[in-house]
Amino acid sequence: MHDVAIIGVGMHPFGRFDSTAMQMGTHAIRGALADAGLEWKDIEFAVGGSWEVANPDAIVGLMGLTGIPFTNVFNACATAASATEACADSIRLGKYDIGIAIGLDKHPRGAFTVDPTLVGMPKWYGENGQYLTTKFFGMKANRYLHDHDISVQTLAKVAAKNYRNGVDNPNAFRRKPISEQKILDSPMINYPLTHYMFCAPDEGAAAVIMCRADIAHRFTSNPVYVRAVEVRTRTYGAYEVNTTYAPVDEVPAPSVFASRAAFESAGISPQDIGVVQLQDTDAGAEVIHMAEAGFCADGDQEKLIADGVTEIGGALPVNTDGGLIANGEPIGASGLRQLHELVLQLRGDAGPRQVPGNPTAGFALLYGAPGTAGATIVTT
Repeated sequence: MHDVAIIGVGMHPFGRFDSTAMQMGTHAIRGALADAGLEWKDIEFAVGGSWEVANPDAIVGLMGLTGIPFTNVFNACATAASATEACADSIRLGKYDIGIAIGLDKHPRGAFTVDPTLVGMPKWYGENGQYLTTKFFGMKANRYLHDHDISVQTLAKVAAKNYRNGVDNPNAFRRKPISEQKILDSPMINYPLTHYMFCAPDEGAAAVIMCRADIAHRFTSNPVYVRAVEVRTRTYGAYEVNTTYAPVDEVPAPSVFASRAAFESAGISPQDIGVVQLQDTDAGAEVIHMAEAGFCADGDQEKLIADGVTEIGGALPVNTDGGLIANGEPIGASGLRQLHELVLQLRGDAGPRQVPGNPTAGFALLYGAPGTAGATIVTT
């Protein structure tokens, strides 16, 4: 068994572009290769994920037909965690020395909508509006805020923080600050979530190069180590507003189990984490995932956020690059965008959004409907 190191990261900015998803993917790959001081011919295998592109492996036609093994993965919003896990495990188990994980997508404008039959739901579920993402995000946030006495103002604080962080991220889609009041006053989409509390489907790509830790010194003097990647699905009775039709009990979400498994595998605790990336498809999701990942108890988020704990200069910086709210979400690339940010932070290379003191451990959580979560822990 080998330890695994990240030696190169690359991104195509998130937003709206004339380029195809594949072209954006090659941009991210070339950035990661340059970061690691490698050429495409040095890559021994690849793992790629996308929602819109059925065969991300076809990117080798643009990068070079070197004959490498290429595995496609898809796990909704947890796609990139699955790609990261597959890449890291292949190296950890000794099958390869150097590999790359790639995520890319190009989504149409408007809210995410999904054919419910693709995830095991009856057709009528979508026909009556149950599979419009803004609707079930709002329902989930409303229930959580009600159950744990959290105010709508806290959601506005989360969104405003992420817009501020996006200002200093040259790869972000939304790079203008938006005040809490403007966020609260923006059109109500699905209560309690207003327009500016949501991320936007968009376009982009990200790539991460990994290798055996014992050879990482050949490529970088500042490697970041993949300590754990864990993916989990729902257990019976878990609540998921968009696909729940079995009996609902107070059963933890899959993000709870994925996070616990990642911390156990890494041999560290949430208290050891210095920078966090959480799935903030909407502002409510960031609030919910703070507790589900083990960083606080349910209901404690309001005070922590009000006290600035989740700001870049706080004790637990969350979504330092602006998260999904500032970056938008090209599904296949989102988790690798999270990992890209964690690597920059742990290297001390995040520029004006650098967490003070240079953190030594980072955590990322992805949550994909209809109930798949992926948690990743990296350290110096």
